[in-house]
Amino acid sequence: MTFSIVARSDDGRFHGVAVASKFLAVGALVPAAEAEVGALATQAHANLAYGPQGLALLRTGLGAADVIAGLTAADSGRASRQLGVVDAEGGAATYTGPDCHDWAGGQAGDGWAAQGNILVGPEVVDAMRDAWLGGDGGRRFAERLLDALRAGDEAGGDRRGRQSAALLVVARRGGYGGGTDVVIDLRVDDHPDPVTELARLLDVHVMLFEKPDPATLLDLTGELATEVAALLSAAGHAPAEAVDAAVDAALADWAGVENLEERMVPGRIDPVVLAHLRSHP
Repeated sequence: MTFSIVARSDDGRFHGVAVASKFLAVGALVPAAEAEVGALATQAHANLAYGPQGLALLRTGLGAADVIAGLTAADSGRASRQLGVVDAEGGAATYTGPDCHDWAGGQAGDGWAAQGNILVGPEVVDAMRDAWLGGDGGRRFAERLLDALRAGDEAGGDRRGRQSAALLVVARRGGYGGGTDVVIDLRVDDHPDPVTELARLLDVHVMLFEKPDPATLLDLTGELATEVAALLSAAGHAPAEAVDAAVDAALADWAGVENLEERMVPGRIDPVVLAHLRSHP
C-alpha cells in the first residue's frame, strides 16, 4: 500500500524517511527516526511495534540488516511485512515478506533503502533509487528525499492511486531553536496529489525555519534600512525612531509575528526575509 525511502545524509548528520501511499495519514504510521541512531519505515501489513523496537535495536549499535533480522524473527506475521532500515553508520537493508501484495520489493545501498508494495511495478523502486543516487549532493537532505519520493510517484507509485505523503528528518539539535532533534515532520494526510502538496509544505518550512546563509546577509543600514523602515510602517510595525537599531528592533518584532524569527540576525537582514517583507500586502 506504500512506497518509501529511508536514508542518511552523506555527512552522517541527518537521517530521514519520505513516504507516500493510497492510505489515510501514512505519516502517522510508517516513518520512525532518531538522531545519530537511524531511521526506518514499516509498511505493507505494517507492524507498528517495528518503529520503537527497531530504534531500540539501532540504539544498541546493531546494523540495519541485523535489526531487520531481529524484528522479523520474532514476528509471526513477518510474511506480510515490509521494512527498510538505515543505521547510524549508513548501513542499509530492506525486507519484503513473500505475502506482500504485488508488486512488492525493495533495494538498498550505502546510506539508503527504497521499498514499496501494491505498486504498478518495480520501476517505482528503480526510479527512487536512480533519483537518490543521481541527486545533487549540494541539495538539502530533505529535498533529496522528496526528489526520490517524487520520482517514485511519477513512475506510477501505488497502483491504487494517491492519498497521503510524509517527510520526517532528524539531526542532533537540528530542530526549531535547537531545542529538538526533529528537523522536519511534515504530513499530508488526505489529498488528491499528496507528493506535490508535500513539496509545497517543504518550501514553506524552508522559508520559515531554516537558518539564513551567512554569505547572503545584508547590512541593515543606509538606503536599505530606510526601505525596510517604510515597509515595516506599512505593515503596522513602524520603528520607534529613524535609527538603524530601532529599525532592527521593529524588524525582529514583525518577524516574530510572521514566524520568521529563526532567520533573524541582529543588524542584518536575510534576503529571504526581505523578499517576504517586500511582498507583504
